[in-house]
Amino acid sequence: MTGPDKKPGGLVQVVTLGCSKNLVDSEHLSRQLQAAGFEPVHTDAPLKSRYALVNTCGFIHDAKQESVDTILEFLAARRAGHIEKLYVIGCLSQRYKEELQAELPEVDGFFGVNEHPRILKALGGKYREELEGERVPATPPHYAYLKISEGCNRRCAFCAIPLIRGRQRSLPVENILQEAHYLVEKGIKELILIAQDLTSYGTDLYGERRLPALLEKLVIIPEIRWIRLQYTYPAGFPVEEIISLMKEHRKICRYLDMPVQHSHPDILKRMNRSHSREEAVMIIKRFREAFPEISVRSTLITGFPGEGRREFLQLKQFVEEMRFDRLGVFAYSHEEHTPAWRKYTDGISRRAKNYRMQSLMKLQEEISLKKNRNKVGRVIQVLIDGKDERYYYGRTECDSPEVDHEVLIPVDSGPLISGSFYRVRITGAGPYELYARVMPESFPVA
Repeated sequence: MTGPDKKPGGLVQVVTLGCSKNLVDSEHLSRQLQAAGFEPVHTDAPLKSRYALVNTCGFIHDAKQESVDTILEFLAARRAGHIEKLYVIGCLSQRYKEELQAELPEVDGFFGVNEHPRILKALGGKYREELEGERVPATPPHYAYLKISEGCNRRCAFCAIPLIRGRQRSLPVENILQEAHYLVEKGIKELILIAQDLTSYGTDLYGERRLPALLEKLVIIPEIRWIRLQYTYPAGFPVEEIISLMKEHRKICRYLDMPVQHSHPDILKRMNRSHSREEAVMIIKRFREAFPEISVRSTLITGFPGEGRREFLQLKQFVEEMRFDRLGVFAYSHEEHTPAWRKYTDGISRRAKNYRMQSLMKLQEEISLKKNRNKVGRVIQVLIDGKDERYYYGRTECDSPEVDHEVLIPVDSGPLISGSFYRVRITGAGPYELYARVMPESFPVA
């Protein structure tokens, strides 16, 4: 690792890989860089710059490979003289710093998670604690992710997050509210609450779950139009309290993101999940009873050790029965030093894992297409996110950015304003997108 530069300044590329939690880290770091006199820019491809910071993901095999490929791409740009110095930061560095230093000696420095002060020092700047909560956004100016805790106290057998980010550390309510007000002042209309485990927010700090209490304080901020919950955990989820809040405050999106990972009791036990199939089903059914229009999103893992044909077919039947509105499926990745890595043999071939994953996604595609076709002719509210050559693209309250569906509106319907809400009529449907026209009497709502 080279020594610190003495003169802050110049263009700094900030490249973010992985999840929305990583994105928030990059946004906070970028604000520190900006305050230190640098010019941070969020990018995904090499530019000519003084520095490049690659914020990596080290969660599963495919994410690690993407991180390594991106590092190599930026190393090539450094060799070509387009970048003066390259730093690798984040989860991959946290897990594999020594290995990366040995394999990639041309990289100027490696920093793990929660090392923003050391990164600033390496670049010749100074970290300022009073700026914590401020950020340079990488998202469109009308929505933002709001991270309410760091780390995780769950011990899911497949998960490396506790190894990377440590135990759960909830942010104080007052800090979260301060950041929310900061974001609103910047024009944010949609807050997406994220954590490794949203359900357990507050248990480490206050001795009890405080998600409902936090929501009660966020909903009174008048400028916020949508509040979305992501990464909830089934066990201990305050079902009736959240339903009551959703009924009382329409700005809490009718949207439930609850990763269940599997449905077979033997696999759930081997995964060290502290919920049952029946508990997950009960929660989903209860929300659907309260809000028939709610969008239920989940994630599943195929090929976990011990998943045979019987267990997989039961999982497939579970998907058929639950008819998720949104679903992500991942092939199991046997991660070093996780409980599953220590206890089980990774005995299912990658081909079999992927086949099972694709089988579930094919089923989900059919379910999703039927659900979307049932929406044709309806009039709904859409938040416009942006525009390409053919379409304005936006989302309903049933869709989170990047991972869920889009509503596509022909450009001849415009001009439409990004960050504004419009009433549209659904005219067509695909499995993961809706097509729409703006209602004649509709006008933008900020």
